[in-house]
Amino acid sequence: MAQAAAPSADEKTKKGFQLDSDTPSGKAFDFIVLSRLLSYVRPYPAILVAATALTIAAALLSPLRPYITKLAIDNPIASGDREGLVVICLLFLGAILLEALMQFGSAFLTQLLGQKAVRALRVEIFSHLQRLSLKFFDRNPIGRLMTRATNDVETLNDMLSSGLVALLGDVFQLSFIIVMMFYTDWQLTLVSFSVLPVMFYATFVFKEKVRVSYQDVRTEVARLNAFLQEHITGMVAVQLFGREQKEFDKHSTINAAHREANIRSVFYYSVFYPVIELLGAIALGLIVWYSSARVLDQTLTLGVVISFVQYIALFFRPLQDLSDKFNIMQAAITSAERIFKLLDQKVFITPPSKPVSIASVRGDIRFEGVSFAYLDDNYVLRDISFEAKAGEKIALVGATGSGKSTIISLLSKFYDLQHGNIFIDDINIRDIPEQSLRKHLGVVLQDVFLFSGTVRDNITLGNPDITDEQIRAAARLVGAAEFIENLPNGYAYQVQERGAALSTGQRQLISFVRAMVYNPKILVLDEATSSVDTDTEQLIDAALEKLMHGRTSIIIAHRLSTVQKADKIIVLHKGVIREMGSHQELLRQRGLYYKLYQLQYAEHSFSPRAAKTLRGEIIGD
Repeated sequence: MAQAAAPSADEKTKKGFQLDSDTPSGKAFDFIVLSRLLSYVRPYPAILVAATALTIAAALLSPLRPYITKLAIDNPIASGDREGLVVICLLFLGAILLEALMQFGSAFLTQLLGQKAVRALRVEIFSHLQRLSLKFFDRNPIGRLMTRATNDVETLNDMLSSGLVALLGDVFQLSFIIVMMFYTDWQLTLVSFSVLPVMFYATFVFKEKVRVSYQDVRTEVARLNAFLQEHITGMVAVQLFGREQKEFDKHSTINAAHREANIRSVFYYSVFYPVIELLGAIALGLIVWYSSARVLDQTLTLGVVISFVQYIALFFRPLQDLSDKFNIMQAAITSAERIFKLLDQKVFITPPSKPVSIASVRGDIRFEGVSFAYLDDNYVLRDISFEAKAGEKIALVGATGSGKSTIISLLSKFYDLQHGNIFIDDINIRDIPEQSLRKHLGVVLQDVFLFSGTVRDNITLGNPDITDEQIRAAARLVGAAEFIENLPNGYAYQVQERGAALSTGQRQLISFVRAMVYNPKILVLDEATSSVDTDTEQLIDAALEKLMHGRTSIIIAHRLSTVQKADKIIVLHKGVIREMGSHQELLRQRGLYYKLYQLQYAEHSFSPRAAKTLRGEIIGD
């Protein structure tokens, strides 16, 4: 099965491809983003309706308690009616129990709804990432993408599971409290609400400040994740070159920026909450001041005053809850913005207008005038044309950055062709869907990636159609059977992340089995033996003779000893084909290949100055 042939750093540059920026947008996309988020909730209408209904019912029951208190004080307590007081107390208890039951149902259903919606979002993100072209991954740090798929999704989980429906409940509760307050005494209600203009202004300022602060926090989290992912992966280089303190200082700088962003957010909350508490206290003081004169004039009952004290507490509690929900909403909107930027990336391989699915291939390959650039007009391949007949062995040689791996990436359709055409059995690969094409390619790279799981899983990559006998036959063919069977549990041996417990040669052998188990008609070897020891290389060389028999083979190698038996050797230099022919033909031409051959096999016969001059001629040719 084809593996991604990653281009070398010399063949491309990532500058200018940072489409998915972490820079805060500063625009108020709340309603647009919120509407898009709701699309993940709509597939579950029954749960949504039930959760909303229970939340609203619970919100309506809560403001009834102060009114029941008023009735108890002004009627049975004032008149000494014990039986009437018992009835009202039972009514009060029933309202509390019913409200608690509805809150339980609402909480359970909203959490269920949130988990279903978040699961659908996670599936969509991972599916989208799998379909993106390698061009997208070339320009985006892995840590940033991990932040999108983990931290940002978890932030949305908080909103969808506990914020959205509960926010609706708080709004209904506030509305019903206002209705009940006006119904009880409109004058006292107006006095209570005299502080609302100040509260609305404070909330507006708070909203704007917190939005920016949460964008900053999410940006710094992404920077931290990207830094940690890169440096944990490259820990060998960090320790080998004694860069621990330097990298620690860099991490401290990024961490400090993250801390400062969080402190700004905490500061806004530390100001906002006391302001709301103060306004609530002022409203309560105004109620006591205004109602005292009316109580003395007997135009207001004590029950109304006590109910309004409870109403004020109930009124400002949802406001504080709304602040907490707003906290969640701001974080969620910021995270959703970033996730939707990812999902809106359409960096896909262009699908064929009239797809041609190929069940089998002979293995003929033809490049016609292929030119390609990773960035703008910085072409790494220029007018590449060559042909490989079915069963032929083609070798690509040249200095680092000459375009060898790019040719493999284009053949595997990891990038869209910009100029020219590539044909497989006279069928343009533009017309062949990627999966249909890649199942006929077996690609073995120098940098082998193994997943956590068993050796068998790493060979089949989860394909249930591959039998154990096919796996063992492929392992015997490439000479990997002996070392695999000697592992604890053999093919069921648990491979650690990236195959850390296996040697480079062992990982390479597993990649050979992985490629061969699909019995591809086209075999690509990209520096496949450069990382193995001499004994393993001899073992693989012996197996390669069998592997390449009857298959079209493309071999990329720096060591010319591995390509001398090729039917055709293509010499690349700065993205251009400079020479083409067999090993002996190219030596007779005494051109660039001849110089490469001299440098590798006859360097001992040169003086250091002559060898240096020869290298300069090859690089600057």
